[in-house]
Amino acid sequence: MFRWERSIPLRGSAAALCNNLSVLQLPARNLTHFGVVHGPSAQLLSAAPEGVPLAQRQLHAKEGAGVSPALITQVHWCVLPFRVLLVLTSHRGIQMYESDGSTMVYWHALNSGDATPVQAVFARGIAASGHFICVGTWSGRVLVFDIPAKGPNIVLSEELAGHQTPITDIATEPVQGQDCVADMVTADDSGLLCVWQSGPEFTLLTRIPGFGVPCPSVQLWQGIIAAGYGNGQVHLYEATTGNLHVQINAHARAISALDLAPEVGKLLSAAEDTFVHIWKLSRSPESSYIEVEHCHGECVSDTQVCGARFCDSSGSSFAVTGYDLAEIRRFSSV
Repeated sequence: MFRWERSIPLRGSAAALCNNLSVLQLPARNLTHFGVVHGPSAQLLSAAPEGVPLAQRQLHAKEGAGVSPALITQVHWCVLPFRVLLVLTSHRGIQMYESDGSTMVYWHALNSGDATPVQAVFARGIAASGHFICVGTWSGRVLVFDIPAKGPNIVLSEELAGHQTPITDIATEPVQGQDCVADMVTADDSGLLCVWQSGPEFTLLTRIPGFGVPCPSVQLWQGIIAAGYGNGQVHLYEATTGNLHVQINAHARAISALDLAPEVGKLLSAAEDTFVHIWKLSRSPESSYIEVEHCHGECVSDTQVCGARFCDSSGSSFAVTGYDLAEIRRFSSV
């Protein structure tokens, strides 16, 4: 069971974007950072365990050519082996900051030369893999940035071509020393998933075809891909083969966010139907088949949920944002 804790107020409501919440826990300082997109700005908040907001900061999209203000599409903390960077994507480009948002260390402008006059140019989908940060784009390409241990000497090292439609989300998991391991998955607006092996050069291992609906959110845990779709379903795939093991009719409307608590294998799903569900993933000891168990369902009344994240790696608390909701709602296990 989970209990609604004290909410954290926002200066403005959350935009109606999928995956519109990022969480960074700082156990050493007993703080949690939250990041939420609101139009042309991103709100960063620091909160104590009891939910008291201690600091707020607003970041704005860097302006480029064009008369309209650049809209932010996502904000996400990338935890690398040696540093943490805050990455912000927009219709203009990609901005990388120190973890507290105080200093911008890198700016990458999007090249709109490949876009047709009716195409929207944007970046979306952010994940860290080793010492790389991967960012998706409107064209279906994934940009791979090589991040140094310190300083601003960030380099665009590779562009991955596996998708034909805009990237929606990217998920990674740490490599545990296995050979030919599937440690990154990318999703797009057509529902196609591409499974990659990271390294000095990224290798495409397999494609999992879509079925006519977008895949707004994807997660990866111990070789299991969890994909949330626009029809409210969650599919669980074997990452190495792309085989479908489990299909869950999880929600009545489009899924807007997935998250994983890696220590315990809990999967969080949130959707536009006002519900947040928590599932337990495991493998059968006999067959190694993927199994799933429903643990909890929470209704966030009258709210189009657009972001949801666990606040710790054990899955004992989570936070939720909603369109036109001027607060972050927090829930803790009882």
